[in-house]
Amino acid sequence: MITEAYDLVVIGGGPAGLAAALEGYHNGAKSVLILERDKELGGILNQCIHNGFGLHYFKEELTGPEYAQRFVEMLRDTNVQVKLDTMVLEITRGKQIHCVNSRDGYQIIQAKAIVLAMGCRERTRGAIGIPGDRPAGIFTAGTAQRYVNMEGYMVGKRVIILGSGDIGLIMARRMTLEGAKVLACVELMPYSNGLNRNIVQCLKDYDIPLYLSHTITDIQGKGRVEKVVVSKVDENRKPIPGTEMTFDCDTILLSVGLIPENELSKSAGLAMDRRTSGPVVYENMETSMEGVFACGNVVHVHDLVDFVTAESQRAGRAAGKYIAEGRPESENIIGVKNGSCVNYTVPQKIRAQNVDKAAEIFFRVNNVYQDVVIKVADGEKEIARFKREHMAPGEMEKISVPKALLEKVAGELTVAVGKE
Repeated sequence: MITEAYDLVVIGGGPAGLAAALEGYHNGAKSVLILERDKELGGILNQCIHNGFGLHYFKEELTGPEYAQRFVEMLRDTNVQVKLDTMVLEITRGKQIHCVNSRDGYQIIQAKAIVLAMGCRERTRGAIGIPGDRPAGIFTAGTAQRYVNMEGYMVGKRVIILGSGDIGLIMARRMTLEGAKVLACVELMPYSNGLNRNIVQCLKDYDIPLYLSHTITDIQGKGRVEKVVVSKVDENRKPIPGTEMTFDCDTILLSVGLIPENELSKSAGLAMDRRTSGPVVYENMETSMEGVFACGNVVHVHDLVDFVTAESQRAGRAAGKYIAEGRPESENIIGVKNGSCVNYTVPQKIRAQNVDKAAEIFFRVNNVYQDVVIKVADGEKEIARFKREHMAPGEMEKISVPKALLEKVAGELTVAVGKE
């Protein structure tokens, strides 16, 4: 039995959900509801107390909570409703949302359009299979960040960080500032997976060594972590015997990748992209299910929250337009795929008729490259190229393909990176 009905329901109250809800509200959605499983809005930003947020969107440097608060305050000037501490259990083909909380109990909410903005989660020790004992003192970097920044607990005194993702780099600095000794940051790949500014500001500024092409090969300890063995790896990422280094430490922080939170998307039957682990989306962030949109880290993992906001606003606008006008018709649906040196592309499909002036394509490269060219091809025919001095896996890339070029595409678009 349907208990409530809204024009637009946004699942997730982090930066993506907040931006999508606001944009949907200002573009035709008369009644908007945000469903958030946490006890407050803001998502992961609430524990990111360092600065560096908002440089693109607000043109000033903010902390994570400040960035989130700006959107929460914008929300107060609208009629957008919010249900906190609410778990969404299921989305049906008819856009009915099954959810539960302690105040309203079990509810079925009918929506005309849905935006998925559930964010992402961290890979754990079990996901990467580190050998060794199973003592206390092993945390994902995000969990440690929450303990230190929000709960007021110090997670350790002598720390090894596995992985050089942005959260791990930021926690290297945070733990140092709290009085811990960060012995090393260890990265399996021959390059860092974090932003260059974080490598400089969080490792180099504090003389924390970064061991590239290294990994943890043993964890020793009974009640608590006591020793960690780190080994160099070869080009196949296999440990090289005789290269072991042993560190006396009591804590390991794992910063080994993020996974889009897509259990709801999968159970709803949305088409998924195995490259991103997120839903397949069109140019306006609509998924394979009509009237269901997705944005932010639930689609693909972003490096800057400002880009999450821009993408989510696009999804919110499209949801408002869908509520008013229905799904756009398009005879020409262009597939977008990754070519050489590119890991994935978002969107995966473009409806040329539905593009305003140009379609933005986001992607990441699979290695560090200098002085290269991004080539966009229609089959064998190159239709656009963009020069880049530097490209790295830790930094998301964006190109804009004009509508005039898209209307002439006969087959699939391929985005590749190479030399001139």
